[in-house]
Order: sequence, then C-alpha cells, then structure tokens
Amino acid sequence: MIQGPDARADRFLTDLAAITRRIERAQNQITSGRRLNQVSDAPDEVSRLLQIRAELSSTEQIHFNLGRVQTEVDSAEQALQHGVLLMDRVSVLAAQGANGTLGASERRSISVEVGTLLEQLVNLTGTAVEGRYLFSGDADQTVPYQLNLNLYNPFSAYQGSTSTRQVQHPSGQRFSVALTADQIFDDPTPGNSVFQAVNDLRQALAADDPAAINQAMTLVRSSSAHLNNQLAYYGTVQNQVREALDSSSSKELQLHQQISNIQDTDLASAILELNNAQLQQRATLSAEGQRSRETLFNYLR
Repeated sequence: MIQGPDARADRFLTDLAAITRRIERAQNQITSGRRLNQVSDAPDEVSRLLQIRAELSSTEQIHFNLGRVQTEVDSAEQALQHGVLLMDRVSVLAAQGANGTLGASERRSISVEVGTLLEQLVNLTGTAVEGRYLFSGDADQTVPYQLNLNLYNPFSAYQGSTSTRQVQHPSGQRFSVALTADQIFDDPTPGNSVFQAVNDLRQALAADDPAAINQAMTLVRSSSAHLNNQLAYYGTVQNQVREALDSSSSKELQLHQQISNIQDTDLASAILELNNAQLQQRATLSAEGQRSRETLFNYLR
C-alpha cells in the first residue's frame, strides 16, 4: 500500500519528534549530571528512590541526635572523672585525719577542706549542656542537689527525676545514655553514697572522733569504688555512641551511593545515546530530503 504525502509527513514528524526527545533527554542528563530528572525519565524507579531518600533523612536525623548525645555523655564522663579525683583527695585527707598524732585543731582544718570537696562534688551534679542538667533525669531543667554546709545534713534531697533518656541506633534499636545524680552520688545502698561518706568524714574530723573517722574512711573507700563503677558505665556508653555514629556514617554513604546509582548519569552511556540519536536525526532528515525531490511519476512506476 502506497502512503500518501500527508500520512508520510505525519510519520516523519512523529519519528523526528521521538528522536528529538532522545537528544534532549541525553543532553539534559549530561548537563545536569542526573539520569532521573522527572518521573517520566524512569517511572519504575521513582518509588524506590523516594524510599531511599526517606531512609537517608531518618539516618541523618539519627546521626544528628547521636552527635548531641555524644557531647552530653562526654561531658558527664568528664564530670565523673573529676569526681573520682576529688574522692582520691578525700581518701588522702581521711588517712591524714586518722593519724593518731594529730590534734583537734589540725583535724578541724582538714574537716574544712573536706567540706570544700563535698561542695565541689555537689556542684558536679549540676553539670549542664545546652541548658540541660545531665544528672537530673527527665527533669533536666532542675538542679539535682542543693548544699548548705551549716546544716547537719548539708545536701538536699534529690530534686530531679528518674531518667528514661535513650537514643536510637541506626539499626533501630535504642539504648540508655544517662544515670541520675542520686544513682551516682547518693545511692541508698549501704556504703555507696558518696555524699554521705564525705559528710560523715567531715563531721568526724570536726568532732575530733578517731573511731568515727575510721568508720568514715571505710565508707569513703566503698563509695569511691561505687563512683568508679558509674564512671565505667559512661565509658561503655561512650563506646556505644561512637559505634552508632560510625554505623550511621557508613549507612549514609551506602544510601547516598544507592541514590547515585538510581539518579546520577552514566556519562559514557549518555554520550553514546546522544551521538546515536544525533546520527539517527541526520539520517532521518537526509532521507526526508531525498523523498522531497521525488515527483508523481516516481509513485506510478
């Protein structure tokens, strides 16, 4: 069947338009660096791309949260390290105060220094980052302890709350990242209260009571061991946070690569497609140019 001029012209324009779209798509991929610039470029891959982008956004938020928690955990760990050093000094003063050659005035002088150390220990519980008191549990806008050395029991009751603070690992699991000041410094378990041990020593020295001093020394040792255990807890949390940060960084790289594989241009393939389309365009235009010189007699042969 011989096609008339109108049908042939329509077919030519349709084919030329399709080739033009291939050229434009290849040029766009080369200049933009992206293979997928609109839904029509790869409709079957858009859903997967959106899923990966959502997962990447979630992972980046987890990474950000972990970074904030790392700062808090590091600050808490440093505070407890300082607390351990303070307790080391308390132990030294306790040993000095237990020396039988000391007089009452000398013990009272040591008692004053022990009181200063107790004040520093209580101040550590007020360690804060970005306006949050790290050892106050969920009531992180409240200073956990107050101190008044003029009172027989100089430190207040715990002013904070329990801690439910957790952070999410990129795997989806969550882990706890904080202890409270009463767990660390005023554990009710016999022998674990740092505050009670130091205050007992302070009062025993002020009273020039050798028996009470020796008893307080025992409490200082046991509470120091407890404080070291709490420091070890934060060391473990630091390792967990660092591992989670490494995992989130690795996962972000993987997701970025998956996104790149879907949407980024394969430059060699795009250039090849552009060259082939341009060659086909020239061939189509040349063929049409040849047909345009034919006459009615060519169709009647």
